[in-house]
Amino acid sequence: MNIIELSAITKVYYRGAEPLTILKSISMNVATSDFVAIIGPSGSGKSTLMNMIGLLDIPSSGSYRLDGIQTEKMSDSQLAEMRNRKIGFIFQQFNLLPRLTAAENVELPMIYAGLPKRERRERAHRMLAKLGMGERGHHRPSELSGGQQQRVAIARALAIGPSLLLADEPTGALDSRTGQEVLELMIELNEAGNTIVLITHDRHIATHAKRVVTLRDGEIVNDERLAPHLSSVSPKEATS
Repeated sequence: MNIIELSAITKVYYRGAEPLTILKSISMNVATSDFVAIIGPSGSGKSTLMNMIGLLDIPSSGSYRLDGIQTEKMSDSQLAEMRNRKIGFIFQQFNLLPRLTAAENVELPMIYAGLPKRERRERAHRMLAKLGMGERGHHRPSELSGGQQQRVAIARALAIGPSLLLADEPTGALDSRTGQEVLELMIELNEAGNTIVLITHDRHIATHAKRVVTLRDGEIVNDERLAPHLSSVSPKEATS
């Protein structure tokens, strides 16, 4: 079953009267439980495509079905509701609120989803424990390392049980060793059944996925399924 179905997606922006076409008839499906990296240089359209997949923007033409639901004609409020229920976002800069503890940051999407306070707290602590942060729930972001902050951000993304994890350069603010640990964690999450779409400009990072889609000038120029040994890196292999 496909969780993402993009059909002839085009996105045009206007600079005054001049049209600027960023995405040119993009068609792509992503199966449930897949791990797909979307790669391309600056200006290739990958950020715009991420915004489409994440329901942060709507296409100028074409259709997008997320988890079997048609989205391109939804209102802003409908898009926001679906985004909150279906998508967990992981960002390069973590986007944690500095005045809140790790647990309180994880609770945020559950507040928007209307979950009761007790359930939010229990689920937040459960998610943090799952990601090896069970003893850090009371710490604020400034008291955590970059890798720990990204784990909190991933726990926040997982808290509502999303259909899709959308990761935008998730290792970009981390040193290479910590970045490798986060990539290994994402592989583990995918092996546990989570669907992941990773946006990156780095080919090495992309090879941790099962499939790599390459964009250039707003078009898909390559779409390849990686051999299993390329998309699974054990901690022992990563340090050898």
